[in-house]
Amino acid sequence: MRNHPFLDAAFLPAWSTLQAEHIVPDITLAVSRAEAAIAAIAGSELTQLTYASTFLALERATEELNVAWAKVGHLQAVSDAAPLREAYNVVLPKVSAFYAGIPLNPALWQRLRTFGETPEARALTGVHRRLVDETLADFRQAGADLPAEPRARLEAIQAELAQLTQRYAENVLDATNAWQLVVEDERRLVGLPAHAIAAARRNAGAKNLGSEECPQWRFTLHMPSQEPFMTYLEDADLRREMWTAAAAVGAHAPHDNTELVKRILALRAEKAAVLGQTHFADLVLARRMAKTGACAVAFLEDFQQRARFAFARENRELEEFKARQTHAKIAAPLAPWEIAFWSEQLRRERYSFDEEILRPYFPVGRVIAGLFELVQRIFGLRVQEGVAGTVETWHPEVKFYEMHDARGRHVGSFYADWHPRESKRGGAWMGYLITGGPTPQGARAPHLGYICGNLTPPSSDRPALLTHREVETVFHEFGHLLHHLLGEVEIKSLNGVNVAWDFVELPSQIMENWCWERASLDLFARHHETGATIPDEVFQKMTAAKKFRAACATMRQVAFAKMDLLLHMRSGGWPNEADLESTARALVEDCLVPTVPPAPTILKRFNHLFSDPVGYAAGYYSYKWAEVLDADAFSRFKKEGLFNAKVGQEFVEKILSRGNSGDPLELFRAFMGRDPDVAALLERSGLAS
Repeated sequence: MRNHPFLDAAFLPAWSTLQAEHIVPDITLAVSRAEAAIAAIAGSELTQLTYASTFLALERATEELNVAWAKVGHLQAVSDAAPLREAYNVVLPKVSAFYAGIPLNPALWQRLRTFGETPEARALTGVHRRLVDETLADFRQAGADLPAEPRARLEAIQAELAQLTQRYAENVLDATNAWQLVVEDERRLVGLPAHAIAAARRNAGAKNLGSEECPQWRFTLHMPSQEPFMTYLEDADLRREMWTAAAAVGAHAPHDNTELVKRILALRAEKAAVLGQTHFADLVLARRMAKTGACAVAFLEDFQQRARFAFARENRELEEFKARQTHAKIAAPLAPWEIAFWSEQLRRERYSFDEEILRPYFPVGRVIAGLFELVQRIFGLRVQEGVAGTVETWHPEVKFYEMHDARGRHVGSFYADWHPRESKRGGAWMGYLITGGPTPQGARAPHLGYICGNLTPPSSDRPALLTHREVETVFHEFGHLLHHLLGEVEIKSLNGVNVAWDFVELPSQIMENWCWERASLDLFARHHETGATIPDEVFQKMTAAKKFRAACATMRQVAFAKMDLLLHMRSGGWPNEADLESTARALVEDCLVPTVPPAPTILKRFNHLFSDPVGYAAGYYSYKWAEVLDADAFSRFKKEGLFNAKVGQEFVEKILSRGNSGDPLELFRAFMGRDPDVAALLERSGLAS
């Protein structure tokens, strides 16, 4: 549609046409059409209701808006700019109010509920029965049975949450971009890897800082800059400066998230109360695998108990190591900006292993090619990059790919955008633009998705060389992508990654396991200059060091997840700024590495929890929950063959292709033949007794 490019139904978006000035008219039109479609269902004759005129009609009613809004949200994440941000914030309240109002529409709910009680509805089977059951549960959980006044209040809460969480995310991005550290004396960069020094010099040049004769080095809070700086730089004063800046993101004007967090928590608590739940965690988890906030907390506290002695030992060992290295008379807690640095020094001494040794073996092109070969062997998938210039993207660095299965079917296509930009939000994520799958006519439409990250970028004289953790990130996000592209559920809202939040990380996290196996590493871990595989000695050191400070890593995840749950299990207010931070810290004090001074929590920059009306709120435990599932599921590959195509096909058929067509525990049982077992994760984490 030439005049409404965001509503163009073409499979591949013409990104150059998706300009900020089209957002308001296009999304306004899409909302209007969706409202009309909802009104038609809500006004249908009660005596002539059918499955097609109710549940399937509702499924179709929002499809145009869903696709258009996905494009807008994606551009806001990868190409943030003032005009786009302004347009996004203009239409955000309208879109949020529309979606929030669907389950609170009394006439619509009457039609769905009425049909749901008919013999025709009871006769439905399979995914169609699942759609009816899930939709009715969605509506009830959202307040469909409430009287008019609380229904109206819920709509207002949802609209306000959408605006507040968007402002929170903008504050994190803007605060991150607002800070820089410029070093003029290269002697202060001792310890920093050569690639990080070179990247900082290029970064300075891009900002017109320094010259060939008098070079300068610019560092930022983006992870490819921050992580090596905090891990390797010997200058503690500079590390303190960066740590202080990172800890302050979202905590100071003009990007202060303090009041936003208070208000978001208060609104979520109010929403739960209106819906008859004790707190927001129980509201969110009622239809996830954990079921209740208390169950999720108990799960985390079990891991906390299993890790506590090793956690105390690891902290003591690090304090004693630093004392020896600095000739201090007594061991004492480290400063927060010392933890990563001295941990790396201890790792080097204990295992004679420096993670930077691995970087030359992980050029991003080989990593991607190896990943594609891996999924071809295991899942029978063929991935081919599009010819440069034939498919339009939103940025020159973005690549486009097509995926076909063993039968030659085009199962889907995707974009990959891997490196940081100031207009791009931090972290790594997967998303989707179009959900395809089986059609009523018996064909199959392809899916369209994307994967994004903020990985180490290339330089003028060498490719992007990744850390091993970045390699894991690539595999992780690709696992999410597989979940979307391989969906075989004909109901789009039940396809792909539209599953219980504490199940969605299984497909992503299981992929990380192949990053640690010799046979799979040899597919892609090749020196960017010589083509050599990782030497056996280095591989042995790498795997030996895998469990280094594993209890601290476990406690870090437990701390994030426990703070999330316990904050969302409160119903009280937040009277002042000190109470917010001190209360959050007190909830997880026993999970935190002791430091002097104490490190603030990440509450004011925790995008997972506060950049979306729900997102990972009361659900961050899902990462650890899914680790149990992924470690257990991977044990089948370990036992039956890392590249076992039969096991891979079963994983596709019973997990990846099924979306939300069945209960997640039943899907897991179908693949493993039993309930999940925590033993594999305890062994992998070094916590097995």
